Amino acid sequence: MIAAQDTPGSPGRRRRRRPAALALAAMTIAAGYLAAIAPVAIAAVTPGGWYTVAAQSSGKCVDARSAASANGTVVQQFACNGTASQEWQFVATSNGYFRVNTRNNPAQVWDVADVSTADGGLIHLWTYGGGNNQQWLPVEETGGRFHFVNRNSSKCLDVPSASTADSTQLSQYTCNGTAAQSFALTPVGGDPTTPPAPGTPDLGPNVTIFDPSMSAATIQNKLNTVFTQQERNQFGPQRYALLFKPGSYNVDANVGFFTQVAGLGLSPDDVTINGAVHVEADWLGGQNATQNFWRSAENMSVNPTTGTDKWAVSQAAPYRRMHVRGNLQLDDGGWSSGGYIGDSKIDGQIRSGSQQQFLTKNSEMGSWTGSNWNMVFVGDTGAPQTSFPAPPYTAVPQTPVSREKPFLYIDQAGAYQVFVPALRTNSTGTTWGHGAQAGQSLPISQFFIAKPGMSAATINAALAQGKDLLFTPGVYSVSEPIRVTRANTVVLGLGLATLAPTNGAMALSVADVDGVKLAGLMIDAGSTNSPLLMEVGPTGSSGNHSANPTSLSDVFVRIGGGAVGKATTSVVVNSPNVIGDHLWIWRADHSTGVGWTVNTADTGLIVNGANVTMYGLFVEHYQKYQTIWNGNGGRTYFYQNEMPYDPPNQAAWMNGSTRGYAAYKVGSSVTSHEAWGMGSYCYFSSNPAVVADRAYEVPATPGVKLHSMVTVSLGGTGTIARIVNSSGNAVNSGSQVANLANFP
Repeated sequence: MIAAQDTPGSPGRRRRRRPAALALAAMTIAAGYLAAIAPVAIAAVTPGGWYTVAAQSSGKCVDARSAASANGTVVQQFACNGTASQEWQFVATSNGYFRVNTRNNPAQVWDVADVSTADGGLIHLWTYGGGNNQQWLPVEETGGRFHFVNRNSSKCLDVPSASTADSTQLSQYTCNGTAAQSFALTPVGGDPTTPPAPGTPDLGPNVTIFDPSMSAATIQNKLNTVFTQQERNQFGPQRYALLFKPGSYNVDANVGFFTQVAGLGLSPDDVTINGAVHVEADWLGGQNATQNFWRSAENMSVNPTTGTDKWAVSQAAPYRRMHVRGNLQLDDGGWSSGGYIGDSKIDGQIRSGSQQQFLTKNSEMGSWTGSNWNMVFVGDTGAPQTSFPAPPYTAVPQTPVSREKPFLYIDQAGAYQVFVPALRTNSTGTTWGHGAQAGQSLPISQFFIAKPGMSAATINAALAQGKDLLFTPGVYSVSEPIRVTRANTVVLGLGLATLAPTNGAMALSVADVDGVKLAGLMIDAGSTNSPLLMEVGPTGSSGNHSANPTSLSDVFVRIGGGAVGKATTSVVVNSPNVIGDHLWIWRADHSTGVGWTVNTADTGLIVNGANVTMYGLFVEHYQKYQTIWNGNGGRTYFYQNEMPYDPPNQAAWMNGSTRGYAAYKVGSSVTSHEAWGMGSYCYFSSNPAVVADRAYEVPATPGVKLHSMVTVSLGGTGTIARIVNSSGNAVNSGSQVANLANFP
């Protein structure tokens, strides 16, 4: 979901399209490229520094085939996976040239085979002997990428034919300024053979732990380095967690894509940031925050230098266990399309600005100002009272059942532990602001610490041995599902750790057992269709877990966007009593691998279990029903949806004789269900004549109730004919917003 202002004062949502003129501009640049560049090594390459090197033409990483390091090992491109075979050290030789060592054996370097000077000369690893064919000059390009010129041949490192295939061997070719010769360098951690400090778990190279004894300049430099890389890196494979030990810091943390910034105290007040922890929208043309996804701020207090901190985000950007000693602004002047605050305290005012919808749960605020379409408050203090639709506030005084997200912390003895908050019922306010927190601390030794490159079989073996699971930041290719079978297992991801299923596999399955906690995970569908990506309880699950339910916190799914992705159904919840606390389940509508017949996906979420509760449920762009709810006793507190943008015509998007599919369908056999704060929007950009007959489809029975519903035709592009069943006004080019306070 993204948004832009179509007309003054009229909220609408459009994706920014890359102008066709850019392609012509790129060709023009390439034509004059050789004349324009100067063969000067760039200072941004730190001598002795370790980097991943990713090709612009494919987004894939330079890789040592099969993780080998012998003479003749092929240097290829391969999907970035965070393993040592994709880490390269740039060691200065002379006159700006570098040898490029492999992590697996630093004596082995990039080498042009047979000292060739011809186009197509192949690149492999070979023991460094000082040859010119083993030395490379990095030359900075516009946009911060680099090309690499061989000292012997004066030719550039090249992906042959700009291939996007895994295992393509790199070669040299006459420098031509194309994307096939342009590479992004990303710094990685130090020598993995160096043991961590005593008592510190080895969390891998993508986790940085700050100590208050470090200089502010050192910390700020690292924060800036990660942000510079991640500010625009919406679909890249890099993942980071930047963690602060208890203490006080005078820094400014600008949070980019796939970055988690978090404190390591037991209370948010154990870590104080004097400065800012913030998100703006400068990268997307300024002000437009509708693509500020996939990042988080957690478990810290902030003394904002200006008195107001800014968190201008949209989906999958949780703000959890935060204490702001001042105000909090949720937009950057342009449109922003929804977000989540949980278990947080804002001493001053929360200003929603242009936020189109928002959920605030179990939080405390001095006051709130702003509204647009759908603002929901559950278990909050200081929040507005229900006044839907003018303004569109929906307040639920108490949170009926919840468990906050587990988190990593350091105890007073300096030991790392994971705190698992206790189940709460009929709660108001934060878990941490009123005395000791209820919950359990688990020692880090109880956790298997997974790192990118590990197989699903290795991880499952650890789970089978009774371990809990901590995913360090990165992308994990899984050829079989991660199987959680033991009651009370904790599965916690750092830095938006991502499971990427291959060959149509499921990414994650959970048995029908008590008390599993899944948190901080993303699933990214593969190019081979997965019938199902995530299952909570097998089909037919019927256990009663009301005393100790499974909880899903900050769990996100993506179908396409970074590359082609396909999945018939994304998430199925079969177990009863499951609690969902902030889910974004998204079929991509922009970037790579996107199209009606490309990133195919029928349904985002199916709930079959009884007495399932969802807070902050975002489901978007699926090609049939977005959400199907078949279990009795279900409750949803805040639902946000966009229908698919891309039905090519009405005939392609029919449900029998019904035009289109509802965004939220309650099964015909359900006798009890209730939902608060429901938003569904259409933007049929491929064909504005497309119509959805209704946004919400429910059985007409007294036990099924919906409250505070809104539909929107974004920019008047397309029609939703009714809000729920046959009730409610149409939205279209003539009337873009419709509301219905209650049904029936």
